[in-house]
Amino acid sequence: MKARTGLVQLLPAFVAVLISGCGGPTSGRGFTLPEGDVDRGKTAFLNLKCYSCHRVSGEELPAPDETTRKAVLLGGTTPRIQTYGELVTSIINPSHKLAQGFVSEPATDQQAAEGEPQPKSPMVNNNDVMTVSQLIDLVKFLQSHYELEPYDPTLYQPY
Repeated sequence: MKARTGLVQLLPAFVAVLISGCGGPTSGRGFTLPEGDVDRGKTAFLNLKCYSCHRVSGEELPAPDETTRKAVLLGGTTPRIQTYGELVTSIINPSHKLAQGFVSEPATDQQAAEGEPQPKSPMVNNNDVMTVSQLIDLVKFLQSHYELEPYDPTLYQPY
């Protein structure tokens, strides 16, 4: 009987852990969009002028703008493929996670102290002009250009 009482006392804590693991109402868990189309994604990439700042591995695209300080290469061989969610987030919220060297406006000490937004991406925010269909197809286009490099484990020799 005493063991059962202990389980009953632990149940609320167990449920809390399960719920927190789901991320709550703001979690992206379970989020997915319909399957996109690679060709329409390339068209969206061109129409939104993403080539102005981005190159895509294996694609012939118009030349980037001369004002672009450094074209960001997308696709290619990589040890870790970006997930669907990471690509969607990078497109609709480019300042969410910034790579070193790609910050247009570093935060000042005062901004950081006041809790203002951190550095911003130089990427153009297309959220008001891009359709959901374009987003879906754009992600499919980009994902099709990433190739996972083979894992080459270190071989250990016994002494």
